Amino acid sequence: MTKEMQLLLKIARDSFSQIRPFSTSKIAKSEVSRIKTFGIYRWNPDEPDKKPYMQEYKVDLKQCGPMVLDALIKIKNEVDPTLTFRRSCREGICGSCAMNIGGVNTLACISKIDTNVSKKTKIYPLPHMYVVKDLVPDMNNFYEQYRSIEPWLQRSDIGAGKSGEVQQYLQSIDDRAKLDGLYECILCACCSTSCPSYWWNGDKYLGPAVLMQAYRWIIDSRDDATSKRLDKMRDPFSAFRCHTIMNCTRTCPK
Repeated sequence: MTKEMQLLLKIARDSFSQIRPFSTSKIAKSEVSRIKTFGIYRWNPDEPDKKPYMQEYKVDLKQCGPMVLDALIKIKNEVDPTLTFRRSCREGICGSCAMNIGGVNTLACISKIDTNVSKKTKIYPLPHMYVVKDLVPDMNNFYEQYRSIEPWLQRSDIGAGKSGEVQQYLQSIDDRAKLDGLYECILCACCSTSCPSYWWNGDKYLGPAVLMQAYRWIIDSRDDATSKRLDKMRDPFSAFRCHTIMNCTRTCPK
């Protein structure tokens, strides 16, 4: 064997001896579990004598997706099937999984898990709403308030055209642009349930989500019911309980 070949073999052996322990240690490190503790609000209406309580669950982040909803689904599927929560789209579109995570109202599907395993993540249902079970809030009052603003296009000339004729209500580009930032609301109630004014007067004050939807129809150039819509809110509570606290703008997931 030539001296050049011996030198190449020595270099290769030295290089491999340096790489091998590094790779092994990296693999060993990746196999270490990372256990995260979640404290979740529990309450079952079928057990009326039992008060609400916080239950802890441990999840290995190495075997879980990055979002809080991933952890909740993993807990329900693999640990405790009685855990109850709403969810649907998993991409921040439907608003079903709205809840309070770490003290902030947000959507579980777009809320990343805090990877600090020494810190427990606490999860509650949306605050100041009746609870159906566990993390499921009662949305009936919220939806009833939304219905009260009649969130649909109202025209005085509907039905004036020929029978069976499809009517188009045109809108300028500028008028259409006025609706940007309004129609995207997914009615998750994160904003309304973060508002102290809504906490105090939830039965009378419409709250930020419904007020924004009302405004969306009031400024729609195609709608003929502007005066009617405004008249319905000329009372001390519907709109005027807003004190510009602005929690709503900080918590909106959209």
